[in-house]
Amino acid sequence: MIKVTRLNHTALILNSDLIEHIEITPDTVITLTSGQKFMVLESSQEIVDKVVAFRKSLFSRELFCPVAVEASSHGG
Repeated sequence: MIKVTRLNHTALILNSDLIEHIEITPDTVITLTSGQKFMVLESSQEIVDKVVAFRKSLFSRELFCPVAVEASSHGG
């Protein structure tokens, strides 16, 4: 999940796995796989950086907490 800011300055938390593409019109437009679109204040590069950071954080959790990750994946 990543946090972005709508044009009206409200926060929006997006599931980054659902981002289909990012358009750069004068504004940044995020299109999800559902077809839903969001115009945000962040640049496309900022969004990419947030997605990369989020995915790195998931990977590092698996490295440092393998028992917790394994337990949560088995419902325990």
